[in-house]
Amino acid sequence: MKKIGFIGVGNMGGAMAKACARIEDAKVYIFDVNESMYAEFKKEHNIQVASNIEVLMQQCDYVVMSVKPQYYQIVGDQIKGFIKKEQIIVTVAPSYTVSDMKELLGSEVKVIRTMPNTPALVGQGVTAYCYNEMDIQSTMLVDFEQYFESFGKLIKVDEHLMPAIVAATGSSPAYVYMFIEAMADAAVSFGMPRAVAYEVIAQTVKGSAQMVVQTGKHPGELKDAVTSPGGTTIKAVLAMEESGFRNSVIKGMEACHKQVIALSDH
Repeated sequence: MKKIGFIGVGNMGGAMAKACARIEDAKVYIFDVNESMYAEFKKEHNIQVASNIEVLMQQCDYVVMSVKPQYYQIVGDQIKGFIKKEQIIVTVAPSYTVSDMKELLGSEVKVIRTMPNTPALVGQGVTAYCYNEMDIQSTMLVDFEQYFESFGKLIKVDEHLMPAIVAATGSSPAYVYMFIEAMADAAVSFGMPRAVAYEVIAQTVKGSAQMVVQTGKHPGELKDAVTSPGGTTIKAVLAMEESGFRNSVIKGMEACHKQVIALSDH
C-alpha cells in the first residue's frame, strides 16, 4: 500500500492519521512542529514520526497538508523543493484551489483538493475532493480513496462546487450543534436534566439524519409523516417558521459561501 504523510496532526490531521493507520498494511507518517503532539500517537500502530519535513516528503506518496490555511504559504515554501514527480499533495484548506497550490508549489505538481469535516473525528465525516484529471489518473487514487474512506464518506465533486461544499458539510456541523443546544435549552426549561436532554436530542438528530440517508425519501416527506393534522408537531413547525427558521439557515449558509469565495482571494 502506498505511504501517506500528514504535515500537522492537530484535531483534524490527527484524527485522519489515526483512522488511516487502522487500515491493514497502512503506512502512515506524521510531522508537526509541536513535538508534544506526538505523545498521543505512541500506541498507534502503522504510524511513524518523521524527524523533519524533508524525511516525510522523501518517504510518502501522498502528503496531506493538514495545517491551518494561514500556514499554507509557509509549509508550501518548505516542501516545494522536495516534491517528487509522482507524489500527490493533498490539501484540506477551504480557500486554496488546485490552481492556487500549483502557483505555490509549481505548475507540474499533482494536487488533490479535499474538504473534510469534523465528524471525521468519530469516523462519520464527509470529505469532498477534486483534482485536475489531466494531472492525475484514477489508478493513482486507489490508496488515497481507501485512506480517506477510513474516516467517513468520500465524494468526488467538480471544483467550482467547493465553496458550496464548505457551507453544506465543512461548516454545517456548527449549525447542527447550535440546533441541538437550542433544543436542549428548551428541554431544560421544561425540567429535563441537561445531560439527558443532550443525549436524547443528539440521538434523535442522528436517527433522523440516518432515515434521510437510508430511506432516500425527501426530507419534506419524512417531516410530513410526523406532522399529524392539528397535532403537536405542526404547531411547533409553524412557530419555528414564524420565527424564520428555514430562512435563517439559508441566510447562514449564504454568508458562509460568500466568505469562502472572499477568502479565496489570497
